[in-house]
Amino acid sequence: MQLSMFSKKPITIQQQIAQLQKRGLQISNGPLAEKYLANISYYRLGEYWYVMQADKEQHIFKPNSRFTDVVALYNFDAELRLLLFDVIEKIEISLRTKLIYNLSHEIDPWWFQNKKCFINYQYFKESLESIQKEVKRSQRKDVTLKKHFKKYTNKKLPPAWKTVEHTSIGNLSKMYRNLNNNLKSKDSIAQEFGAVNHTYLPSWLQSIAQIRNFCAHHSRLWNRNLPGTVKLLPKPPNPWITDIDNVPKQHEFSKLYVHMCLMKYLLNTIQPNNQFTTRLNDLFVKYPNVDPNALGMKPNWQKEPLWQ
Repeated sequence: MQLSMFSKKPITIQQQIAQLQKRGLQISNGPLAEKYLANISYYRLGEYWYVMQADKEQHIFKPNSRFTDVVALYNFDAELRLLLFDVIEKIEISLRTKLIYNLSHEIDPWWFQNKKCFINYQYFKESLESIQKEVKRSQRKDVTLKKHFKKYTNKKLPPAWKTVEHTSIGNLSKMYRNLNNNLKSKDSIAQEFGAVNHTYLPSWLQSIAQIRNFCAHHSRLWNRNLPGTVKLLPKPPNPWITDIDNVPKQHEFSKLYVHMCLMKYLLNTIQPNNQFTTRLNDLFVKYPNVDPNALGMKPNWQKEPLWQ
């Protein structure tokens, strides 16, 4: 197949609006549309009007497609990312704390440098290199690290409670997954999160780390097919979903809902009286044009024990 060279030229904001209108998108307030397109790119907004197109080759919109609905979807998604970022922050801090505390007591304060604590040497090496880079990057500005290296030799990294504090959730997730299964801490941490044992928690943390990256880079979550999969507990010890029909199935794991369920499950162990349910429900009330099915939401999800 012969590939052609990309030859489209950039068009002005006024031309963008004219093109959208020609294709059938209703724009009732031209100046407001100009304002949005001056601050949110045509390409980025296009991710939200794509589903409104009846002919995706010619980019022809379905009848009654409105620019205001595109903006509402965009704003819903932006607020959803902020909400999930806040939830994930609490999970990340808790995971970091549990790793530092449990392993520093079971092994020693430098467990993260001990290759015997990990299954795969290559993954261990990559994690340690990432930690070393983060410490080197942070030690110029971080007061705790500055004081440490003034007092102690820099031939050895600071103990876990200083060093691992500078590790990303992605690296924390990989470190936990790579811990030797015979370490008591690996199961203890899972049990503290209500995950029973180390079998299930790694896939949860991996999915949360991926979603955190989407949030951090302002990427679309609404109507996104998420990579990877998760393992669900057959009999969760803490409140979960009681209606068997409302438990997400394997083919639904690409939707956001199951991942939010796992975030809620973990958050309930960290902060039992959290407002995740209220804040998420309020978003759907605020933006009634958003289709919950695009996120894989289940009917009456708010009434499940997990979300109470």
